[in-house]
Amino acid sequence: MTIASTNAPNLRQSNGSDLLNPDIVEQVVTTRLDRNTHDGQEAKIQPTSNDESMDRMEEAVYTMLEELGEDPEREGLLKTPKRVAEAMKFLTQGYNQSLEELVNGAIFDEGHNEMVLVRDINFFSLCEHHMLPFMGQAHVVYIPNQKVVGLSKLARIVEMYSRRLQVQERLTRQIAEAIQEILEPRGVAVVIEASHMCMVMRGVQKPGSWTVTSAMLGEFDEEQKTREEFLNLIRHQPKPF
Repeated sequence: MTIASTNAPNLRQSNGSDLLNPDIVEQVVTTRLDRNTHDGQEAKIQPTSNDESMDRMEEAVYTMLEELGEDPEREGLLKTPKRVAEAMKFLTQGYNQSLEELVNGAIFDEGHNEMVLVRDINFFSLCEHHMLPFMGQAHVVYIPNQKVVGLSKLARIVEMYSRRLQVQERLTRQIAEAIQEILEPRGVAVVIEASHMCMVMRGVQKPGSWTVTSAMLGEFDEEQKTREEFLNLIRHQPKPF
């Protein structure tokens, strides 16, 4: 499900609108851990972190500043190419992370079989079309099949996939399918609410617009009551400490 809203900042403030109507969440789900393709083939992502790579990135930024009509040699811009290259490395560090290393064996057989929800996970990512930021919150839930994962790992999974060039639809599905892969739970669901700077700063220039995406696997896809329980939980506003 993909929903774009220009007047509701989040799901919880929709006041009974269709944003959280479980009837429009249902979808057919197949496992696709990574949808990046090139001419129908798996994309070849080759992370680099060496000095030569940084030099090429700095040269590219230097050239871009020149083509924008700026003087890269003036005082305020002297270190900009280096700063931009370092920032891009940080913002895309998810390419250098793997699911196995991230989880690091933090899976426990607790015999628990009720819903586990971590909501309001703040994230920042870069749109792969314009390399402008999009940001918002992710809500992640799963129904264990006896096994649970450390709660912080759910937030780290969100961060790993968001620290790549992304589209929100793919990001939502990747998070859900990663949890499905490591835990084999009875069900997984992810809802992401985000604001995209490529819609706010350029193009249609619509500040206040939010995009909502969801991915439902297992019991969340098959059972309407299970979906409703999850969607009601993320609609509820928790009290601060």
